[in-house]
Amino acid sequence: MVGDLPDTGRYWLTHARVSAALLDALPGGAQTDYENLVAVDIAIGDGRIDAVERAGTAPADAASLDLDGGQVWPCFHDLHTHLDKGHLWPRARNPDGSFMGALNAVIDDRAQVWSRAELERRIDFSLRCAHAYGTRAIRTHLDSMPPQNGVSFPLFAELRDAWAGRIELQAVNLVPLEFYADADAGRAMADGVAAHGGILGAVSYIEDDVGARLDALFGLARERDLDLDFHVDEGLDPAAQSLNAIARATLRHGYEGRVACGHCCAISIQPEPYVAETLGLCRDAGIAIISLPMCNMYLQDRTSGRTPRSRGVTLMHEFAAHDVQVTVASDNTRDPFYQYGDMDMLEVFREATRITRFDHPYGDWPRVVTAAPAAVMGQDAGTIGAGRPADLVLFDGRGFSELLSRPQHDRTVLRGGRAIDTALPDYRELDDLFEGASDERSGDRLRA
Repeated sequence: MVGDLPDTGRYWLTHARVSAALLDALPGGAQTDYENLVAVDIAIGDGRIDAVERAGTAPADAASLDLDGGQVWPCFHDLHTHLDKGHLWPRARNPDGSFMGALNAVIDDRAQVWSRAELERRIDFSLRCAHAYGTRAIRTHLDSMPPQNGVSFPLFAELRDAWAGRIELQAVNLVPLEFYADADAGRAMADGVAAHGGILGAVSYIEDDVGARLDALFGLARERDLDLDFHVDEGLDPAAQSLNAIARATLRHGYEGRVACGHCCAISIQPEPYVAETLGLCRDAGIAIISLPMCNMYLQDRTSGRTPRSRGVTLMHEFAAHDVQVTVASDNTRDPFYQYGDMDMLEVFREATRITRFDHPYGDWPRVVTAAPAAVMGQDAGTIGAGRPADLVLFDGRGFSELLSRPQHDRTVLRGGRAIDTALPDYRELDDLFEGASDERSGDRLRA
């Protein structure tokens, strides 16, 4: 980072660049450049933003940090993660990189190893990474087939309290939609989610009697006043039409604006008339779309010895053009569903920009990791303006080419106007969780 942050509660960040999409208002006299960036000075006082002014406005004698054109972002919101699976890779590797390879590896590992203490170690590690990178809110899906829900949700509630003020946490139960066909099991699951302040979820791909199953799920959600969050059509079979069905169910139950759908891969290869119909239904239903481009590019259309033809990424530009709320998120981190990742939302935005072309122009796309997911999470956050908390991420990168060409590991993260420790935890902290992993499950043995 250029220079040192003033050691005072009141100071200015001068000569900063901020995307106009991330400003509550354009300062008087300021203009956007060709990348929709605005040169500004930002006044910080007692942990909040006092003012955002045109660059060159800060008093000459004020305590300040000159960013020399570096970008400033609000802290990130990560809307779709799997904290309970994070960092499994050394112990539960995907044998072939396929979706089924990932699913089977996780099922096996969960049945044998997922104790409360083990989960807490891995989840806490992921949260420390996210915090160091500048994330202030995360929604995680938790594998919830009984009896795992009885372990994971109580642990999550404790971690949510422990991390309050650093990362605001939300949880979604992860079960197949068919789970709710058993009325008693569905009610018990929904009651447990409600008791822990969670969000009701399901996985839907190609379903029999999908309308009736969705009606049962929406009924449970309405009775308990719960939002809904789905894994939807995570594959490349044109017959996967759950997104369309979920949008219709949302309208049927008057649940507009309370449903999020992640993945939505199949729509990328469906016929155009059907795509147009589904886009319109999602708009009318107020459904939020969550793209997970890194994980989907890793899993979809993978066949050994064959270059993938289909990208497996949902129609972000088309959804946005239909006024559908669009976001991107981390999804899986170093587990059988995605071998890579580190809970860094700048990496997510960087890769999403390359994969889904959030450039030419950049426009409002910076909102997909900030204000847009914040809105879905029910939080008035993710933008920069007077009166907001000084929860900011400062980068050396000036234009987007600089920002997105390097990892920006030298970023400064401000929480309440104060710089936090951005040192990342060492992977070796988790080594003892993987000792003794069998050759069959991990490919080799870790040395003690």
